[in-house]
Amino acid sequence: MSNFYEERATMIAARDLQEFVPFGRDHCKHHPNALNLQLRQLQPASELWSSDGAAGLVGSLQEVTIHEKQKESWQLRKGVSEIGEDVDYDEELYVAGNMVIWSKGSKSQALAVYKAFTVDSPVQQALWCDFIISQDKSEKAYSSNEVEKCICILQSSCINMHSIEGKDYIASLPFQVANVWPTKYGLLFERSASSHEVPPGSPREPLPTMFSMLHPLDEITPLVCKSGSLFGSSRVQYVVDHAMKIVFLNTDPSIVMTYDAVQNVHSVWTLRRVKSEEENVVLKFSEQGGTPQNVATSSSLTAHLRSLSKGDSPVTSPFQNYSSIHSQSRSTSSPSLHSRSPSISNMAALSRAHSPALGVHSFSGVQRFNISSHNQSPKRHSISHSPNSNSNGSFLAPETEPIVPELCIDHLWTETFTNIREKNSQASKVFITSDLCGQKFLCFLVESQLQLRCVKFQESNDKTQLIFGSVTNIPAKDAAPVEKIDTMLVLEGSGNLVLYTGVVRVGKVFIPGLPAPSLTMSNTMPRPSTPLDGVSTPKPLSKLLGSLDEVVLLSPVPELRDSSKLHDSLYNEDCTFQQLGTYIHSIRDPVHNRVTLELSNGSMVRITIPEIATSELVQTCLQAIKFILPKEIAVQMLVKWYNVHSAPGGPSYHSEWNLFVTCLMNMMGYNTDRLAWTRNFDFEGSLSPVIAPKKARPSETGSDDDWEYLLNSDYHQNVESHLLNRSLCLSPSEASQMKDEDFSQNLSVDSSTLLFTHIPAIFFVLHLVYEELKLNTLMGEGICSLVELLVQLARDLKLGPYVDHYYRDYPTLVRTTGQVCTIDPGQTGFMHHPSFFTSEPPSIYQWVSSCLKGEGMPPYPYLPGICERSRLVVLSIALYILGDESSVSDESSQYLTRITIAPQKLQVEQEENRFSFRYSASVSSLAERLVVWMTNVGFTLRDLETLPFGIALPIRDAIYHCREQPASDWPEAVCLLIGRQDLSKQACEGNLPKGKSSVTQVLSSDVPSGTETEEEDDGMNDMNHEVMSLIWSEDLRVQDVRRLLQSAHPVRVNVVQYPELSDHEFIEEKENRLLQLCQRTMALPVGRGMFTLFSYHPVPTEPLPIPKLNLTGRAPPRNTTVDLNSGNIDVPPNMTSWASFHNGVAAGLKIAPASQIDSAWIVYNKPKHAELANEYAGFLMALGLNGHLTKLATLNIHDYLTKGHEMTSIGLLLGVSAAKLGTMDMSITRLLSIHIPALLPPTSTELDVPHNVQVAAVVGIGLVYQGTAHRHTAEVLLAEIGRPPGPEMEYCTDRESYSLAAGLALGMVCLGHGSNLIGMSDLNVPEQLYQYMVGGHRRFQTGMHREKHKSPSYQIKEGDTINVDVTCPGATLALAMIYLKTNNRSIADWLRAPDTMYLLDFVKPEFLLLRTLARCLILWDDILPNSKWVDSNVPQIIRENSISLSEIELPCSEDLNLETLSQAHVYIIAGACLSLGFRFAGSENLSAFNCLHKFAKDFMTYLSAPNASVTGPYNLETCLSVVLLSLAMVMAGSGNLKVLQLCRFLHMKTGGEMNYGFHLAHHMALGLLFLGGGRYSLSTSNSSIAALLCALYPHFPAHSTDNRYIPG
Repeated sequence: MSNFYEERATMIAARDLQEFVPFGRDHCKHHPNALNLQLRQLQPASELWSSDGAAGLVGSLQEVTIHEKQKESWQLRKGVSEIGEDVDYDEELYVAGNMVIWSKGSKSQALAVYKAFTVDSPVQQALWCDFIISQDKSEKAYSSNEVEKCICILQSSCINMHSIEGKDYIASLPFQVANVWPTKYGLLFERSASSHEVPPGSPREPLPTMFSMLHPLDEITPLVCKSGSLFGSSRVQYVVDHAMKIVFLNTDPSIVMTYDAVQNVHSVWTLRRVKSEEENVVLKFSEQGGTPQNVATSSSLTAHLRSLSKGDSPVTSPFQNYSSIHSQSRSTSSPSLHSRSPSISNMAALSRAHSPALGVHSFSGVQRFNISSHNQSPKRHSISHSPNSNSNGSFLAPETEPIVPELCIDHLWTETFTNIREKNSQASKVFITSDLCGQKFLCFLVESQLQLRCVKFQESNDKTQLIFGSVTNIPAKDAAPVEKIDTMLVLEGSGNLVLYTGVVRVGKVFIPGLPAPSLTMSNTMPRPSTPLDGVSTPKPLSKLLGSLDEVVLLSPVPELRDSSKLHDSLYNEDCTFQQLGTYIHSIRDPVHNRVTLELSNGSMVRITIPEIATSELVQTCLQAIKFILPKEIAVQMLVKWYNVHSAPGGPSYHSEWNLFVTCLMNMMGYNTDRLAWTRNFDFEGSLSPVIAPKKARPSETGSDDDWEYLLNSDYHQNVESHLLNRSLCLSPSEASQMKDEDFSQNLSVDSSTLLFTHIPAIFFVLHLVYEELKLNTLMGEGICSLVELLVQLARDLKLGPYVDHYYRDYPTLVRTTGQVCTIDPGQTGFMHHPSFFTSEPPSIYQWVSSCLKGEGMPPYPYLPGICERSRLVVLSIALYILGDESSVSDESSQYLTRITIAPQKLQVEQEENRFSFRYSASVSSLAERLVVWMTNVGFTLRDLETLPFGIALPIRDAIYHCREQPASDWPEAVCLLIGRQDLSKQACEGNLPKGKSSVTQVLSSDVPSGTETEEEDDGMNDMNHEVMSLIWSEDLRVQDVRRLLQSAHPVRVNVVQYPELSDHEFIEEKENRLLQLCQRTMALPVGRGMFTLFSYHPVPTEPLPIPKLNLTGRAPPRNTTVDLNSGNIDVPPNMTSWASFHNGVAAGLKIAPASQIDSAWIVYNKPKHAELANEYAGFLMALGLNGHLTKLATLNIHDYLTKGHEMTSIGLLLGVSAAKLGTMDMSITRLLSIHIPALLPPTSTELDVPHNVQVAAVVGIGLVYQGTAHRHTAEVLLAEIGRPPGPEMEYCTDRESYSLAAGLALGMVCLGHGSNLIGMSDLNVPEQLYQYMVGGHRRFQTGMHREKHKSPSYQIKEGDTINVDVTCPGATLALAMIYLKTNNRSIADWLRAPDTMYLLDFVKPEFLLLRTLARCLILWDDILPNSKWVDSNVPQIIRENSISLSEIELPCSEDLNLETLSQAHVYIIAGACLSLGFRFAGSENLSAFNCLHKFAKDFMTYLSAPNASVTGPYNLETCLSVVLLSLAMVMAGSGNLKVLQLCRFLHMKTGGEMNYGFHLAHHMALGLLFLGGGRYSLSTSNSSIAALLCALYPHFPAHSTDNRYIPG
């Protein structure tokens, strides 16, 4: 048995053995299809799997095989990803009956059906094919143009093509097709030859046998062949030889291999486009040939392919044979079962080169296009269904245009003739493989002679043609290429599976679980009597095969593969042996490095051939060594390494390097067993016998080896070299060093080994690899491993400077002394010292530093394709630091020397072309040149991150410069490299802005604009649509928002007129409906102002366009105008004043802060008409918010205020204050004080200031003194919160708004100061506010305003207690703002919701919302974005007794007021949600979003719940609006679709409880969501929160004249 183990040792172990069943087969069983029923009858699956008797099994197998064989076939290919990245999975195309199933998947990725197709008639063949979509048909176009990836399905009468994008094409076939081949250009058809093709005595040339089709919409055209004769003149003609069959077709290089059945030889042709001169030769030859039959041939062919009768096909065969051409009468034709409708042929006629007008002929039966003859380009026409049967020449009208051929095959090589050729030596399998050194071979398997013939070929120097070499024969029964590792698998006649690279044998492949063939059989076909080699008794064999049954024969697959390959009938009878002697009888479906083996028992297994190396370090070193060695030696070296690496039980990832070093050094002539540092390598038990001879058994007495191992360990060396060790004078291991020296005296390098002469060259390239690895921060470990090898070689080659170089880099790893292996001086002469070898070590760091210092440096040596980083760094430094622009564009750079060995010139040129610099983009500076060049050579951000920082600095600097001002035409990769992904989207979508903006215009004009022809300005025309289309490129949400927020067009008033309604009542009904809709229209400007924020730069010579607020309606169906001013219904006075004001604010907020505006322009905008004054007032306020109002001259301010227009005063005061935020500006303070009686001296004359103006002035004071904690202001404002109503009617109406304004102003003045209110302790601010909040006795007024409040009001009897309803909101929010984010628990506890029923009855539920909000804002850090936290704010009593809104029955309770409880519950939840909105404003926090979205949904369901009336719909609507605002705050500027859907839903609700305030809230939310067109978001600074509190005060006005909230 020992020879068996030796054999195993040199074997290559295959990995990942898996049973293989085509995925499509299983899918077919479940696919809804008529074929299913047949399959199920054929395969009694349950019986097959469960049958015990093997004979029964084979019986049923035989039944199935007969039917099944023609039914199924499949092919596999490497997965192709959409994006072009490297993917590692298989794609399978499975054909059975009428079905084609395309699936994808692999070991790591489950198989899944990608597409399944079912066609009308049985599928003859299915294949993948890429068609080129290009008008330009030149050869060049094929390299650059985009392709349409298709799957083609051949049926008997037509071919279906389905592209990945979803386009479907059908082309009918004018002849029977024997075979279809995908080519680089399109499809190639072989016509099947019929027996009665040419009738005897017919004076005709045969018709072509090969045709091409370049695109599904193109015509099928015959193939031209150009063959060189012996005398050098070549002949061009159609391919008409029936004996010539295609056996192989390849796309890159584009070659065809044919077999001549008469001469029994194979030929290779190149497939290319027809040149125009060849085209002319063929056409002239056929038109003006001397004999009439030539004319007849050409024309009848043309007519046959062109006849466009009716899209019918003959009744008889799916396509009648050509004989129909020769019959005299036309065969009667009727549409057959599978014929397509005429529209398809019409579609086919609309080729890419034609206008639709030319497609008409397909109905008319006309046989010719009228196309002028001067046009040289080949025309494409439609393809007919029915063959034309006239052959007597009557149809040969002189204008019949011949079909122009598209492709040509050009003869390259024919195998040599031999006399003893067998008849049927046609190749059954052909493939192209390359060996480990990149030499290519065309291999074809001639099965009848059991040999694989390999022809070496290579490109000529000018890359125009292929040169074929000699043929090598390898005995083989089957073969398949293994592309990934440049090898091929060959199945020998004896049943052995052998791996070859090119024609060099690598070794046998051992498949774990399958017996080695040498054990079980000695001749090709096993028989029971075969002597079993090397096995004395049958017992071990039965054991071996017994275990094999469990491993491989997982389940007998119910069918036999190809019975024609089994010469012996024995297999079908003797089942017992069949299960024992399984052997491989064919190989199929090679993909990447996986291949399927068909076993003799019909089952299949898929195996993976191991890769050459798995670790990056070993791969790089192998590439470098391969590059430098002559090809033959390189192949031998790689074969040896592969045998070692892939032996059964091969190395793990970590020990691979150790194995590589040992193997390499053995090949150089070292004895690794005796060398100290390689001797202790740990191979994890995988040391193959090839490398190390078997070690002797350790003697019983023990040895010193273990101690030596410890002394030589890395750990020991590190401790030994530690400074502490030296200072303690510890030197225990001298003995071992002595021992090492003894050892080293007799170590020498064997000069007879394979790589001995190449040691210097190998050493030098490995040094360059070492320098390359320094440029990758991830390869630190690899460098350490490589240094040890390099140091050993450098010492032995006596290269002092190199050893010194390594020592400087890694002082801890490199010991100054070490073992030296002597190289016999006599042998050093044989060593080949290459010309590029330098005595000084090349160092990339040194080269770069010299460059930076400006010193001259010799060119840096580099290995093409291996040391790419070194090349990149050298050239980028040369370009960017030295400023030499030619460094990257020159072919041969002065900064690099390319290392070559003479025979590999060709490869180097290839490499160079890859890096030639293309000026594809506009480049102005060195930085831009560098960045564009780096992208062209494939440098990415990931590469940049792995470069050492110092080296990467110049590159990063260039990127930094490019990032600020990128060119618009840079490709996507450049944009990604400079970190401008925002531009890469533009780059890849090309003309996206143009396309998108046109869409926008179309959509905006779709808004119903009635009969007006001029486009109304809706105030949103100035948005930057290019930016928005980049942010939201997937859909049209922006157009939707624009539609929702426009208020310039009449609304649609849809009211049904019931029979009982009179016309007058109907008109009133319509106007009432319009009044409801106008509540919504008036709320729109607030949202629009947010949406269009800062989107416009005004022109100084034109006034700002303010869109009209259109409150009219249109009633369908006649589109009659509905107006509120007709006097039929009561309309509240001044209804539109605030809406107009907001409209003005929205228009003013469009102005960007950077705009150039002066006082004159602001005055210039003042309207002529008095009714537009409100809009101008809003415009002034907006200018203040933008910061532009500071430019307005004081004189003008005075002028506006003296006019006494209330709205203008409000807008101006708020605007001026906002512009001077937090400045304590004295002039503004004076201006505001005039409007606030409390700030005037007691003796001053009482001014009659409108109440709303006072409110605005109070807020203004808060803004001007924001965050200053100014004592006097705070004192006045504190008193103003509780100001009692004065005598007569003074301060009586809308007191709430004044109190609230004072509270907010106080909060702003002391914003976030909390307990640090310096100098205000005597004011007791928090206590006073608490009193305002919960009520109690009014304190006695102190100070100078005492006089004013002596006389009580005549209207309101308040007594001595504080009116909490008035003062509570202001006081609550003041507390919230003063203690904002302070986390002050004592104050927060004041604001806790009451937890007894008694106390709850004292608080208005809506005040609980404010309290909860205030409490959470104070305890800022406690806010958590989850529903558990939100619920934790609800007191226990409410939580326990709150009714679930979905219950039908209400629980009865004596002492609990359910209405109060449920209202309190919803308001507290809403308050907590609002605080969540503030806390995460603008953050797009996902958990906050999910939590708020859940509550919004809950409130939506509550509204429609049966007991919503308990809580009250108004309260629920308020809470829903608050939650929606919170959602919009969190998602501000993001345009989130879910929030948009909510806003859109609420926009549509106009009846019932929906009042002006709710619409205002919903459209504010919509505005926040698309803040500034998605360019802005919200901030959570103290100032921002104060502003948001004022803006989103959660008590919404009931109608547009309701002033109990803050105006503006």
